[in-house]
Amino acid sequence: MNTPPKLTQADTVCQRIRTEILQGVLLPGEKLNIKALEQRFEVSLGAIREALSRLGAEGLVVAEAHRGYHVTPVSRDELLDLTHTRVEIEGLCLRKAIAQGDVEWESRIVAAAHRMERLQEQASDQEARRSSAWNQAHAEFHIALVDACQSPWLLRMRETLYAQSERYRLMSVPLDTDHHRDVRGEHRRLMDAVLRRDADEAVRAVREHFFATVDIILRSPRLQ
Repeated sequence: MNTPPKLTQADTVCQRIRTEILQGVLLPGEKLNIKALEQRFEVSLGAIREALSRLGAEGLVVAEAHRGYHVTPVSRDELLDLTHTRVEIEGLCLRKAIAQGDVEWESRIVAAAHRMERLQEQASDQEARRSSAWNQAHAEFHIALVDACQSPWLLRMRETLYAQSERYRLMSVPLDTDHHRDVRGEHRRLMDAVLRRDADEAVRAVREHFFATVDIILRSPRLQ
């Protein structure tokens, strides 16, 4: 059995900062003080710089001359561009997965959907969608939908777009107070279309699913 590679200090810091950005602990535009991060994580200055460099390559932080690092800001234009691009890439992945997937792939989708729904039943809808367990299950469901796609490049691009979109999606949850969004119904519609091998309907469903989030986020004061 292969032993997982040991995480370096930079690996660990990168993971922790990424999580704090995606969960909104570190806010868009917030300055990242390298010395303060060094003290908080109790690692070397080099590890902090390497972690921030990696996050910069992912588009989660930006470096500015004489100003240091900041969490990448959010904006209406970026959200719309990101979502349109994500729909295109996700659609390609779905079409390939539907054409190439087998019964085992279908079983993984059903299992992932069941886990996500069960977690959503254990708390109020908003409480569940804020929890790390549900967010992980949600990510695994969307991965299961496309993991029969046999294009590593498409899947890598999809993963990058998903990570960028998570910052925005998590912003939408506390804003969805009067909208009464049926997230469970959206996921079921998407899963049913994929299992029926109806690629056109699956792409329509994923587009509407993504843009339902966009419509809520555009009401956020941060994007005004």
